[in-house]
Amino acid sequence: MTGNTTDVIVIGGGTGGYSTALRAAHLGLGVTLVERDLIGGTCLHRGCVPSKAMLHAAELVDGVAEARERWGVKATLDSVDWSALVATRDDIVSRNHKGVEGQLSAAGVTVVRGTAALAGPRTVEVDVPGAGGGGERWTARRGLVLATGSRPRTLPGLEPDGQHVVTSDDALFAPGLPRSVLVLGGGAIGVEYASFHRSMGAEVTLVEAAERLLPLEDADVGRQLTRALKKRGITVLTGARLLEAQRTGGEVRARVRPARGDETVITTERLLVAVGRVPVTDGLNLAAAGLTTDERGHVPPADWATLETAVPGVHVVGDLLPPPSLGLAHASFAEGLLVAETLAGLTSRAVDYATVPRVTYSSPQTASVGLSEAAARDAGHEVAVNVLPLTATAKGMVHGQGGMVKVVAEPGPDGRVLGVHLVGPHVSEMISESQLAVAWDASPSDIAQHIHPHPTLTEAVGEAFLTLAGRGLHQHT
Repeated sequence: MTGNTTDVIVIGGGTGGYSTALRAAHLGLGVTLVERDLIGGTCLHRGCVPSKAMLHAAELVDGVAEARERWGVKATLDSVDWSALVATRDDIVSRNHKGVEGQLSAAGVTVVRGTAALAGPRTVEVDVPGAGGGGERWTARRGLVLATGSRPRTLPGLEPDGQHVVTSDDALFAPGLPRSVLVLGGGAIGVEYASFHRSMGAEVTLVEAAERLLPLEDADVGRQLTRALKKRGITVLTGARLLEAQRTGGEVRARVRPARGDETVITTERLLVAVGRVPVTDGLNLAAAGLTTDERGHVPPADWATLETAVPGVHVVGDLLPPPSLGLAHASFAEGLLVAETLAGLTSRAVDYATVPRVTYSSPQTASVGLSEAAARDAGHEVAVNVLPLTATAKGMVHGQGGMVKVVAEPGPDGRVLGVHLVGPHVSEMISESQLAVAWDASPSDIAQHIHPHPTLTEAVGEAFLTLAGRGLHQHT
């Protein structure tokens, strides 16, 4: 096994890992990135990017129906060419993949293809495929960064087969479009896949054990989204539990106990399991570096300001981190920047997870930042709440998807904005203004003094703040 030395070793080439590597290299450090699969990780190859490409295609399909049914445009949809759709999706992924690899190469990052195991606090042994049983041994002068990501959680006795029982990692790659889908899990991933399959014509049942969809979001977000999905023809069962599922020929028979009413049997062509993700540490040999995991398999940092573990020089980014880290790609980018700058000797601001936007790309979309109404009250805040329907604006009427803007703030025009929650079309593109409002402790009167363009969807955000500032134009409370 050959021996090598560098400044920084990063294990895992997903969003957290490659962002750490790029920033560290740009700061003049020697960086070795070890990846056993594809640079870009789950987000680029099996999650964020390909799923959003498919959801865009779903929007186009929905647009044909809206044109015909709402606007008098006599359009029809002949069929969906699945192979052409997949080819476009894969081209987008491929170009992004090549772009990231090109950036790493240009920055001087050494990429080692293989499986890493720790041999000490800053030493890694890499099993390189095709090396005839040999490999490479790397030692880091500055630090070691763990960025090995996560994988979908599976259910005992219900192992994925890639066709009839699938996880979020392989749902996009299952053959063809199913006629019916049972989605287990009403978090962001489950809701997005339910939305996609419904747009593509499948009969969809969405089962969530909690009392509402998106249970980590504001209660009004879950209620609004549930109404919208039901209006689209999706069967939503909340407070429900899967009791049993069996493959029978080309179908899956699932017994489900809803919150109210009798147990029901759902026969579906595909069961999509979206019940969360678990950290990947298999074979990493954490004990060799003096590291342990928590009860859920995360590697907790000893210092959230630097994401350094209890072992000096060993840092963690991405899905290996426990809450309050969010398991979101854009949060991983920020974590990578923080760790790289720390290893370069710079003082960098810690990641403020309370101001990281959370987005669900269903139809309609949801986007939130800051505290929910319930969380604000639980934290001891007195709150003023304003909910403005998107249909109170002309552009909201044009889109016709319903939705809302909900602002949670301290009382009075000059109280701090604590949280903003959006449901509706394109709200993923609207949340950044509210992120700045929450992060900078802005007040409704601060936002209200800025003029929002008319007619736009963002006008609804401005109007909601105007009302809380005591200057309501079309809305009064």
